[in-house]
Amino acid sequence: MKRLYDWTMSMADHPYALWVLAVVSFAESSIFPIPPDLLMIPMIIAAPHRAFLIAGVCLAASVLGGLAGYAIGALAFEQVGRPILEALGKGEAAMEFNTRFNDMGFWPVLIAGLTPFPYKVITIMSGWTGMPLATFIVTSIVARGLRFFLVAALLWKFGPPIRDFIERRLGLALSVFVLILLGGFALVRYI
Repeated sequence: MKRLYDWTMSMADHPYALWVLAVVSFAESSIFPIPPDLLMIPMIIAAPHRAFLIAGVCLAASVLGGLAGYAIGALAFEQVGRPILEALGKGEAAMEFNTRFNDMGFWPVLIAGLTPFPYKVITIMSGWTGMPLATFIVTSIVARGLRFFLVAALLWKFGPPIRDFIERRLGLALSVFVLILLGGFALVRYI
């Protein structure tokens, strides 16, 4: 894992860094264990004037990778999807969760797209459970767009000093935000 992380970080200075970012973002949404943020952050710090282009490439590739994960779940869950989920330690949980997944609507995709929860788990499960494709695509665009463009905007505005916050605390902050949002909806529903 350390070598994979080091390789990902070394790609930030590569002449084809945008292409590498696109490949990493695509793969992270379906099979790859390293989040694209680790490549995106140093790229934006190195070239802040390209922050939103970098976030856009990350978004487009991530949503396309999410569609690949959806296809794995829909077309090849037993052969490919289940081994990926089991390798991530989510195999048993996936089987239990299957019965309730689509009842939650777009929430699982939104939450996984914004938080540190492995997005690939949700993309595969979305295909496996037959979530409506339009719901999956729109929610993926919103969630991943918010995540990547928020990071890009923070780095563009504040530069390297915000890097520690993004790398260490942004996932927690987004998770707390999602919990507050869900709590607010639950409160409104029951009041």
